[in-house]
Amino acid sequence: MITGMDRLAALMSGATPDRVPIICNLLDQGAREMKVSLKEYYSRGDLVAEGQLRMREKYGYDTLLGMFYSGLEAELLGCSRIIYADDGPPNIGHLIINTPEHIRKLSLPDDLNDHPRFRELASCIGILKRESAGRWPVLGVATASFTLPAMLMGIGPWLELFLNGDPGLRDRLLETCSRFCSRQISALREAGADLIVYINPVASATFITLAKFRELALPWVIRDLVQSGPTGVIFFNGGGRINPILADLREHTGIGAYYLNPFDDISEARTILGPQALIAGAINDIRLIDWSPEEIDVEVGKIMNAGKQAGGFLFGTLLMPFRIPEQNIRAMMDAAIKHGSYHPEVM
Repeated sequence: MITGMDRLAALMSGATPDRVPIICNLLDQGAREMKVSLKEYYSRGDLVAEGQLRMREKYGYDTLLGMFYSGLEAELLGCSRIIYADDGPPNIGHLIINTPEHIRKLSLPDDLNDHPRFRELASCIGILKRESAGRWPVLGVATASFTLPAMLMGIGPWLELFLNGDPGLRDRLLETCSRFCSRQISALREAGADLIVYINPVASATFITLAKFRELALPWVIRDLVQSGPTGVIFFNGGGRINPILADLREHTGIGAYYLNPFDDISEARTILGPQALIAGAINDIRLIDWSPEEIDVEVGKIMNAGKQAGGFLFGTLLMPFRIPEQNIRAMMDAAIKHGSYHPEVM
């Protein structure tokens, strides 16, 4: 049996696998798979791990996702309320930064494993690592220091602070968030994560200009990775456009894998990055809610054709909405396996 780890290893060595590796980021769907509420599901790392294992087996993609929800990082820093819905991701219900004094008093746990919520996440990753037995890469997820403040104070106040606010206060917050990001990456690797998805949507071309990226965001990307290093890191702009900043990331960070926005041109990204970097091309998975199987097949085919021509390519999703019908997830996977094959006789 050819595994996801085999396919990824082939790409990393410059070889061609049997088909394009597939990253399918299903999170909340695990609760449905386990027949429990989202609140119960995310309360236990073993439930999330079992949900991830069942979904990978059910749909046949190539990775295991060691993540709960983005608000968990805010919980580790003091958020006391998470809002649970019946049909969507949990959201932050308590912003821990509302005044400059809150920034000055923001402190980090010395050991993330002292926090019960991180222990559940680490337990989940450990189970995935053990059950995978080296067959399927386990992904850990960390939010970049330049994006984390949006989860602590809200995106509007964060934009106002880093664009127009007190530079000293801004840098104090970023320094704290960078230390947290670095510690989290190390803790995720210790828990068993094979790869780290480094999420940084606020640094994307969707939010800020290239000039502002170079001035304000890029130095913190570099700093976040000083301790842990860029090996095994995938830069993920969380749905923001990335092509305009790829050249700077390639030159200054040493990151070797990049997750594109559905509206970033794959061939352009390959030209910018050169032949060595891995590229993940993402489908616009919000559209999977109402696309027909025929529309899904056409869209996946376009992405796969561009990716196979570019080389060093993985097919991915963003964070798949809970409301995507199961038959459309299957249609996407069937199309990805069909169009992603490097053996024409299989197609």
